[in-house]
Amino acid sequence: MVVIVDYQMGNLRSVQKAFERVGTPAKITDNPHEILAAERLVLPGVGAFPDAMRELQQRDLVPVVKDYVASGRPLLGICLGMQLLFDCSREFGDHDGLGIVAGTVEPFELPDPLKVPHMGWNLSRVPSGFAERSSHPMFQHLAQQPRHFYYVHSFYCCPSDSGCVALEADYGGWFAGAIAQDNVVATQFHPEKSQSDGLELLRRFAGWTPQTSAPGLLSQA
Repeated sequence: MVVIVDYQMGNLRSVQKAFERVGTPAKITDNPHEILAAERLVLPGVGAFPDAMRELQQRDLVPVVKDYVASGRPLLGICLGMQLLFDCSREFGDHDGLGIVAGTVEPFELPDPLKVPHMGWNLSRVPSGFAERSSHPMFQHLAQQPRHFYYVHSFYCCPSDSGCVALEADYGGWFAGAIAQDNVVATQFHPEKSQSDGLELLRRFAGWTPQTSAPGLLSQA
């Protein structure tokens, strides 16, 4: 069972329906016990970073998501859900994130005629450095054949370790289209809106078993 975190900041039903299309049942919930019991967890998101963190905090879900990740089970972040995984965002000031992935979330500063938000289909490729070190089952099928995915965002993620960038896209410069770190994967684009190629990523996530050892719950550290 895939569990989708409900913190009132995403097109939850679209993500749920996309998983159902690839034959994987998915449940939408904000219940901490159901989230911690999930076999696979999805952190979606549409909207502003500070609003999203406030919603997670008000529902006491920040330690829940961190504890889930510490258990070693797979987590998928989507769009704003990817950004929330980072240390901080520069959106409307400086705001702390979940701190699961080291790095920051920065605003696009683009020359004319490029517009913000970055919206629409964009070719996304596996960076050569990532391909040389990893044959990640979520992204290995894209190493030789980049695909188009659907993006809607005004900010982009800057990981401290560029080696975790699993896909990159060009919009006034290369930025992280997806990341992979241990049992965490995340996409800046919306796989649920990316037709067959997006559904293929969701299908792969539903069958992915991270090759990591669970370090134990953060709350017990």
